[in-house]
Amino acid sequence: MPSTPPDSSSLHYIRRGQGDPVILIHGMAASLHGWNWLVPALAANGYSALALDLPGHGDSPKPDDPGQYTIESFYTSLDAWIDSQDFAAPPVLVGHSLGGYLSLSYAVRHPVQVRALVLIDPLYNLEQLSPFVRMLRHRPAISEKALHLIPERVISALLSWDPTRSEDHPRDARQQIAADYKRASSHIVYIPASLQDLTPLLSQVTLPSLVIWGEKDLTLRPDSFPALAEALPNALSRAIRGAGHQPHIGQPTLVNRLALDFLASLTPILPGLKEFMRDE
Repeated sequence: MPSTPPDSSSLHYIRRGQGDPVILIHGMAASLHGWNWLVPALAANGYSALALDLPGHGDSPKPDDPGQYTIESFYTSLDAWIDSQDFAAPPVLVGHSLGGYLSLSYAVRHPVQVRALVLIDPLYNLEQLSPFVRMLRHRPAISEKALHLIPERVISALLSWDPTRSEDHPRDARQQIAADYKRASSHIVYIPASLQDLTPLLSQVTLPSLVIWGEKDLTLRPDSFPALAEALPNALSRAIRGAGHQPHIGQPTLVNRLALDFLASLTPILPGLKEFMRDE
């Protein structure tokens, strides 16, 4: 029997700014700190930015049961958390990697309750995974032990090797990424085993969408992102030259501008339409 998902009311999150809601969803082994550059930019430009820590990550609860680390359990927690916010207008979802998978899944199931999508190096099918990540997927027990034992300083050193320029990932950013890896539950390695291919569902996501990716992503195949943008009926796309898997951290000024320009291009939501969308 599947385990009960973590209580959505206990998920840790921050909210900055006033205006239409924008929800930011991080990737695996990350935290809301990955949005340290985009959150203040959104707040300064008239949006209410909400960034959360997914279960098992950051300052959110970390269940001891590996059975709770499935994509469906994470989706259920996210769905309940969004519902608990009682937004006056449909939110824009911004998802990176695993957060992109969850954003697409939410848009498929709640097409009227999402205003738009911003997908940054998003995961959506298993063919995207690098050989290393595929190995983790098939050997979760070994991967769990390795994640638990590897020192934070080693993770930070490994992250300093990056296909982008050294200044794209300053020391404090690398240290935060390493800290997020270490404070995440080691059970997160069980998540990839439950992933399903979203490709057959992409044509249903007719929302305005922006797909951004790093041309030198070593975690997910870069050639998979243009295919995603082509499969989404109403998508714009932009490759970030020289960026890796986390362009929102490596090149935040450019990513912030692309996201804000995209949001500014969306048709304003009329007050009456807000209530209609909430009632659907």
